[in-house]
Amino acid sequence: MPGSRADGTTPTAAERGKARAVLNRLVKRYPDIGTALDYEDAWQLLVVTVLSAQTTDENVNKVAPSLFERYSTPGELADARPEDVEKIIYSTGFYRQKTKSIIRLAQDLEDKFDGQVPRDISELVKLQGVGRKTASVVLAEVWDIPAIAVDTHVKRVSARLGLTAESDPVKIEFDLMALYPRETWSGISMRVIQFGRDTCDAQRPQCGDCEMFRLCEWPDRFEKAGKPSP
Repeated sequence: MPGSRADGTTPTAAERGKARAVLNRLVKRYPDIGTALDYEDAWQLLVVTVLSAQTTDENVNKVAPSLFERYSTPGELADARPEDVEKIIYSTGFYRQKTKSIIRLAQDLEDKFDGQVPRDISELVKLQGVGRKTASVVLAEVWDIPAIAVDTHVKRVSARLGLTAESDPVKIEFDLMALYPRETWSGISMRVIQFGRDTCDAQRPQCGDCEMFRLCEWPDRFEKAGKPSP
């Protein structure tokens, strides 16, 4: 049975059909896709996802090997001296706050879960600094557990395509879950994120070359595509 949106309503068959058409186009465009962040296990993905805030994945990937060579387990990072961690992750920006965040995360993981990353979103979000977005990324990417991560790209693209009228990330997450079968959830976020980076840019969307144009509900798409509005 279809799930309910954040407002309690249930998507119609037509709305679910449109959502399916969007995902089919994304799968055709990105048949195999995952996070651009480098990691070896769930613990590492948690840390690099925190480090990726307000910087590029490339910057994080440059420092991650040194970080995990020095601190290979949550326990080791939990006991780290902040000034040593700061030197390693300096180039990712906001390095003092990020250092505090990943050390606290490591300490929390040790204290609450004996250093083992839980495979449940309700447990993951109990960790300091881990929200539903980060938790969903880990679940979907590491274990292919059904989850939808909502970042700025997912928020923008899903709104423009008319898949949600919500602005709150958690409500958007539930709206998307209501539109799509559970078994497809883990393959949605990274495809939408990449599409947002490649085509549906916040400031310079390539509407004229977009395969979603006929499905899109964004009012500015005609102007951006250089086409007359109907």
